[in-house]
Amino acid sequence: MFSGIIQNTGVVQTIEDMGSTKLLTISSPISNALHIDQSIAHNGVCLTVVKVHDGNHQVEIVNETLSKTNLGFLQSGQIVNLEKSITMETLLDGHLIQGHVDNILRCEKNEDLDGSWLMQFNLPKDYEALIIPHGSICLNGVSLTVANLFEHSFNVAIIPYTYEHTNFKFIKVGDMVNVEFDLIGKYLLRQLETRTLTE
Repeated sequence: MFSGIIQNTGVVQTIEDMGSTKLLTISSPISNALHIDQSIAHNGVCLTVVKVHDGNHQVEIVNETLSKTNLGFLQSGQIVNLEKSITMETLLDGHLIQGHVDNILRCEKNEDLDGSWLMQFNLPKDYEALIIPHGSICLNGVSLTVANLFEHSFNVAIIPYTYEHTNFKFIKVGDMVNVEFDLIGKYLLRQLETRTLTE
């Protein structure tokens, strides 16, 4: 589990194809402190560390993950958000996140408000029931609050600290971000759907 509070960013060094799987090498300030089999969120995607060496760590990304996240679009030199999994002693400053990305969303607007940024993203119809105004949402691994909800989109306000310490400062209109909708909302919706089917 994660909280959506990004601890560091990493730089993509290499991307190697291994059949339907990609081997991603990342350099970051925390790479040397990681260990094999450790779960780390990369842009909100929970991945397992398979190797640590000389300031780099490696993770394997299977085709299923590549097809549902923006990790398949990564190129060498790009920045990814990193978060280590939380412990029972961790302050839950964000919200509970599994690291299981639901889909990717397109950035439709990126407005500089001279001290903050307002970013708008599309919202596919299948996910409209999973988002509420002022509710929690995870974008590229970052725990954010929904500022405004529209018919087919929503926006979030990005404070300067988040902008400077994550890859949000590189997001442009048309870019794709990973989204994980609120865990509680997903369970509630599933319960309602199951109840409707059995009635």
